[in-house]
Amino acid sequence: MPTYDYVCGSCGYEFEQFQTITAKPVRKCPRCGREGVKRLIGVGAGIIFRGSGFYETDYRSESYKKAAAKEKSPTSKDTEKNATTAGSKKTKDSGKNKLDADSKAR
Repeated sequence: MPTYDYVCGSCGYEFEQFQTITAKPVRKCPRCGREGVKRLIGVGAGIIFRGSGFYETDYRSESYKKAAAKEKSPTSKDTEKNATTAGSKKTKDSGKNKLDADSKAR
């Protein structure tokens, strides 16, 4: 249920009223009791969704889900590349360390 802002045209009293959308607007001022209250046009509030089922990922298409799963899982070629790259780095590093050790010993 929305909260509406009102202002009294007679005394200038501003107040808020929690009402259903179908309720009639307030016409009588709660402070001075005179008629002439007008509903103000407010900026409104954002819609708040509570509970499950309101996430954008809840209603993804099957094709989107398959493409996302494919992107997340590494392919066998990528795995092989990473393994060979890591292996070649080890041999290069171990060779450098060996050379450094030899030069320090001299």
